[in-house]
Amino acid sequence: MQLAREVYLATEEFPKSETFGLRMQLRRSAVSIASNIAEGHGRLTDAQLRNSLGLARGSLYELETQLELARDMRFVEAELEQRLLDLGTEVAKLINGLLGVLEP
Repeated sequence: MQLAREVYLATEEFPKSETFGLRMQLRRSAVSIASNIAEGHGRLTDAQLRNSLGLARGSLYELETQLELARDMRFVEAELEQRLLDLGTEVAKLINGLLGVLEP
């Protein structure tokens, strides 16, 4: 959730032309990470949770790619991109830790 909140704040100042472009894609990816983790937590089996965690991890990789593009387009500063990537790394560690303890 913290990553999603930070992405929302970071994209607040994007150009108006990006309202339905990269700004929205970044926000969707960030929300998708948290939403998939929450959905998986509510599922009844480890297999369903693993699947949801895999989807969350995929959204995290999407977010990382989109952040790189946002930096390249000068919509975010390198320091802000790095802070968001660092948060993403923490989320990835949590996801991977959960995947490591679930039955395949």
